[in-house]
Amino acid sequence: MTLGRKISIGLIGLVAIPLIVALFLPTQYQVERTIDINKPASEVFDFIRMLKNQDKYSVWAKKDPNMKRIFTGQDGNIGFISRWESSDQEVGTGEQEIKMVNADALEMQTELRFIEPMEATERSYMKVSSLDQKKSKVIWGFDGSIPYPSNLICLFMNFDELIGKDFEEGLSNLKVVLER
Repeated sequence: MTLGRKISIGLIGLVAIPLIVALFLPTQYQVERTIDINKPASEVFDFIRMLKNQDKYSVWAKKDPNMKRIFTGQDGNIGFISRWESSDQEVGTGEQEIKMVNADALEMQTELRFIEPMEATERSYMKVSSLDQKKSKVIWGFDGSIPYPSNLICLFMNFDELIGKDFEEGLSNLKVVLER
């Protein structure tokens, strides 16, 4: 076998092996955190369904208090959009739109559209359940997908660890704000 042929086989292997590995990696991810809050479920839901209130507890809003904010529509209702623009790379530019509000089930879903530093569209949700008349459980979740072969990034990034700590801090902030 000639040197050129060995190099060619080696290069093909360098490309093929990661592509084969990516076939076995997940293309979906989900991050979810919960916290108990000493307030009635309906009161908690009425607060979290208003996207403007996220400035009071969201970790990302606190990272750049000078970010530019633009709101469109009626807060707390389907179609409301909260847009942000920040020079901080951890915050970037994007928008969040309320896609579903179910006041009976105390659940809402939003679509997050990240523009900078990279483009992505993901689903976020918050659910509130009553533990008793004065105590609630809040679930904050985020899920998305990474198409093949980009899912190779899953070898190097753990979304649960990366985003989960921000959700935990945000929920802790929410608890402090609501229990004041």
